[in-house]
Amino acid sequence: MANHRTESDSLGKVEVPTEALYGAQTSRAVANFPISGLKANPFLIRALAMIKLAAAEANAELGLITEKQGSAIVQAAQEVLDGKHHEHFVVDVFQAGAGVSLHMNTNEVLANRASQILGEPLGTYKKVHPNDHVNYGQSTNDVFPTAMRLSALLALEELYPVLESLAAGFASKAEEFKDILKAGRTHMQDAVPITLGQEFAAYAAAVKESSASIRRNAVTLHALGLGGSAVGTGLNTHPDYRFKAVAKLAKLSGLELHPAYDLRYAMQSCAPMADVSGALRGLALEMIRISNDLRLLSSGPNTGFNEISLPSLQPGSSIMPGKVNPVLPELTAMVCFQVIGNDAATAMAVQAGQLELNVMMPAMAHATLQSITILTNTLRELDQRCVRGITANKERNAYYASSTIALATALNPYIGYRKAAELVKEAVASGRSIVDLAREKKLLSEDQIADILDPKNMTEPHARIS
Repeated sequence: MANHRTESDSLGKVEVPTEALYGAQTSRAVANFPISGLKANPFLIRALAMIKLAAAEANAELGLITEKQGSAIVQAAQEVLDGKHHEHFVVDVFQAGAGVSLHMNTNEVLANRASQILGEPLGTYKKVHPNDHVNYGQSTNDVFPTAMRLSALLALEELYPVLESLAAGFASKAEEFKDILKAGRTHMQDAVPITLGQEFAAYAAAVKESSASIRRNAVTLHALGLGGSAVGTGLNTHPDYRFKAVAKLAKLSGLELHPAYDLRYAMQSCAPMADVSGALRGLALEMIRISNDLRLLSSGPNTGFNEISLPSLQPGSSIMPGKVNPVLPELTAMVCFQVIGNDAATAMAVQAGQLELNVMMPAMAHATLQSITILTNTLRELDQRCVRGITANKERNAYYASSTIALATALNPYIGYRKAAELVKEAVASGRSIVDLAREKKLLSEDQIADILDPKNMTEPHARIS
């Protein structure tokens, strides 16, 4: 075939596209796994390239591959880190267990590119071989767990600033709305007054706490099993290799990485992925709640709460003129549903490890990285295109603040719960306000009414007056 070259592996000959940087084993994987059409997350590709670069430098320094081979592999890996050759990482995210297919895809791309650098044709592997040189002292079984952890850490570095900005956006609105009184609601029923600013301050706190939880749970990702080789015993590795390789990986990534204290544990257990995925699920749960609040608070405009207005981003109906929908809170909820589903997939994959290896790593890597990616992109848009542009409808908020029957709660210390409940029943039945009824029945002095039934005084601890 004119547009293909012939390569061979341990199973025999394989046709490979002429210009492909990958080789025989990748071609087999493409044929074997036409599953989703989804390819490796860019962060996972970057992590694999970093590992191969660090390994090549360590092995060259230890005299295990030649300086020329090491230099060519390093150059090829750096090109991948610079964003080149990603189109040659063609294996589906759903593939052979443990990530063997993607790992060999990486080895072949780097071997072929290194061969080109050294003046050799693609597919010859005479000067740089995928297994013998790019993969020297390594196994899928220690490389993929390391890449999975490292890629999650790299992706999280992009999520953290988004969460910080979103929390700041809510905090800014909290300050802007600090003097806007409104009715609180519990059980979706009237509750005592609160300020709109206090509601938004709580949203800021929820985002901050979720971010802190993710950071705490990501700590275990920093311990790497690189150097464990096939089963965690370090077979075919130099005694100094894992320390050198991980140190170089830490410098290259800018992350505080260190060798796992037990390489068998780092290979057998994928619990750190469950930790991080669970924390992402926690963020998703909070953001579903907050996005639903934004939808409720902005509902209407004529038949809903209409306490806030969200920026108008696009027409909301193909049949109802002028309708505008809360599209970014809607999007946020849908994305967070996917994150929760991804966490379930990750949990099932994490528990499926057997003996010296968990072969379900490609599933958990894909699910967790997708969660980080879609949360990063979605919450960035929610912050910049929605939260920052929220405005308050002061009159509507003030009306609800003065109308809530829960104003009677402030009377409990003065007339008791039972009498206050009777007052509420009368207010509901008559349509009159709590203030009017309290005045008519002379339950309080005018000074007390002005102080005790002032909604503003109900939004914070307030000293009782006699």
